[in-house]
Amino acid sequence: MQLQKFEIAAPGGQRLSAILDLPVDGAPIAFAIFAHCFTCSKDLKAVYHISRTLTRERIGVLRFDFTGLGESSGDFADTSLRSNVNDLIAAAEFLTSRFEGPRLLIGHSFGGAAVLQAAAAIPTCRAVVTIAAPADPRHVFKTLGSAAEAIASRGEAEVTIAGRPFTLRKKFLDDLAGIDPEAAIRDLNRALLVMHSPLDEVVGIENAARIFQVARHPKSFVSLDQADHLLSNLADSRYAGAVIAAWARRYLASPAAATAKRPAADQRITARTGPGGFLTEILVNRHSLVADEPVQAGGTDQGPSPFDLLVAALGACTAMTLRMYADRKSWPLEAATVRLTHDKIHAADCETCETREGMLDRIEREIEIEGPLDADQKQRLLQIADRCPVHRTLTSEVQIKTRLKA
Repeated sequence: MQLQKFEIAAPGGQRLSAILDLPVDGAPIAFAIFAHCFTCSKDLKAVYHISRTLTRERIGVLRFDFTGLGESSGDFADTSLRSNVNDLIAAAEFLTSRFEGPRLLIGHSFGGAAVLQAAAAIPTCRAVVTIAAPADPRHVFKTLGSAAEAIASRGEAEVTIAGRPFTLRKKFLDDLAGIDPEAAIRDLNRALLVMHSPLDEVVGIENAARIFQVARHPKSFVSLDQADHLLSNLADSRYAGAVIAAWARRYLASPAAATAKRPAADQRITARTGPGGFLTEILVNRHSLVADEPVQAGGTDQGPSPFDLLVAALGACTAMTLRMYADRKSWPLEAATVRLTHDKIHAADCETCETREGMLDRIEREIEIEGPLDADQKQRLLQIADRCPVHRTLTSEVQIKTRLKA
């Protein structure tokens, strides 16, 4: 994942701090905007991991801090749901002017309420996702507790949310009193995905049920089973991101954009690592892969190791070569299964190897042939396996030239 930092001009002269997460290489098939939860920020771990999962599917994600939060300017006390909506519209206009308009809006908790309100004002939006969102934004009164009365009577009051102090003013409450949340949901006119955990103790699951009931088709619901409100478990945020990516593809890109390849002048495979760890994102034409190392080797085991990918390439090439040969001969090959292992051995233990010192790589390959083939045909396929292009590459002299990009 690549990221670019921006400042976005918001209403009232404020500056919104934003990060645009992009695929490892090439242009995104579409852009999304992520609206974070109440008093949170764009750097919440769940936001980061969902964005990273989406970029692997070539969806660019703009995540930003609402006015008065995170690194954005302004006074949080002067904000409201309406100001959040205006911030979202400003972010959409920024994307439209610099890249292209967002086709997907994602909102977490109070951010979910904001995207439901903002969608109608963002013409490029085709799909909306809410995560742990309240059906009625006035649900936040529950979070405020007795402070809501103090705000109403005194005009403002300091409240503690997630252990941090914030000042809220009466206009925040007045703004919520004047909205019709069900009208925004009913008239959304966009595809809607509602995601919620039945164990959410901050915003109950009944909110998801109400959103889903009021919304019109196309609409979908996915239970984030066992997740908490903030999706603090890494597996939960990755799961949410994977589901969003799979669901949203139907609505995001035109068929031409979804199948578009990079220019013929640049058919390179790209691999990119982030600031820490071994997790590596790989782009092969329009196909996204990841590589990693096992936990015992210092990785996070989110993908196969580089050697695993190398050996997998040999297995895939072997199976394809057998299929191609059998088809050309019109042999009744029903399936070819290739199983491989890779390890290191002492050169001295290899009787047929020219190298006599140090360690060598050894790949063992077992081929299972299915179909009514006779012994001679099976033996011929075994010989053909050694002719697969990857096998030839691995057993021949390979020249690799490396340079630094200017």
